[in-house]
Amino acid sequence: MGHASRVRCAPMSIAVVTGAGSGIGRSVALALAAAGWSVALAGRRAEALEETAAALPAGDFLGVPTDVTSEEEVTALFTGVRDRWGRVDLLFNNAGTFAGGGVPVEDLDPATWRAVVDVNLTGAFLCAQAAFRAMKEQEPQGGRIINNGSISAHVPRPHSIAYTATKHAMTGLTKSLSLDGRPYRIACGQIDIGNAATEMTARMQTGILQANGQLAVEPVMDAADVAATVVHMAALPLEANVQFATVMATAMPYIGRG
Repeated sequence: MGHASRVRCAPMSIAVVTGAGSGIGRSVALALAAAGWSVALAGRRAEALEETAAALPAGDFLGVPTDVTSEEEVTALFTGVRDRWGRVDLLFNNAGTFAGGGVPVEDLDPATWRAVVDVNLTGAFLCAQAAFRAMKEQEPQGGRIINNGSISAHVPRPHSIAYTATKHAMTGLTKSLSLDGRPYRIACGQIDIGNAATEMTARMQTGILQANGQLAVEPVMDAADVAATVVHMAALPLEANVQFATVMATAMPYIGRG
């Protein structure tokens, strides 16, 4: 996908959004652009990024098809952003997969396990590392990384061992980045999301396995409400940080799950 531009935004407002071709990533990209950010859209599918770009309000954007499991492609993404705008102020580390979800642990293919770890954990690390390097080197120094965790960073669903393990690991990634970023004005926080209405959560509305073995329909919330929270976190001065935020459908079975 080639890049396209619109009216240039104010400096100190350059965002990279991974998984921007659909779901929460698309909602966050749209909300950041509406708030005046210049946005780099990253995702595996060029056509999906084009759909996101077409929905953007007036602003400056860049579309970069990217496989976050590839060090070379992640490096190319952040090189392209720095070549275009000179800096990186925000990474929304959002790309993820629920592959293997619904498969009992004894039946989970190790190749599927590795694929989930590659995307959800290694991909998040590679993007965070590239953003961290840029934020450390640029002038003025600093920036913010917001990792997309999950309710599963706290408690699992049945038959979700790969996804749950990687989302627990995301919390460790967030804490380490937050600590290691202190000397360089790099803030890192995490948003843990429960039941935002996206393609991934469509099954919530038809019935999903509960901890007691029953199937139940679960309430969902608008992904725009998640996006509004990310925009709030992103807009804070670097002297302030939302370390962890949980945004969830109010009546979902999380408090008291199990």
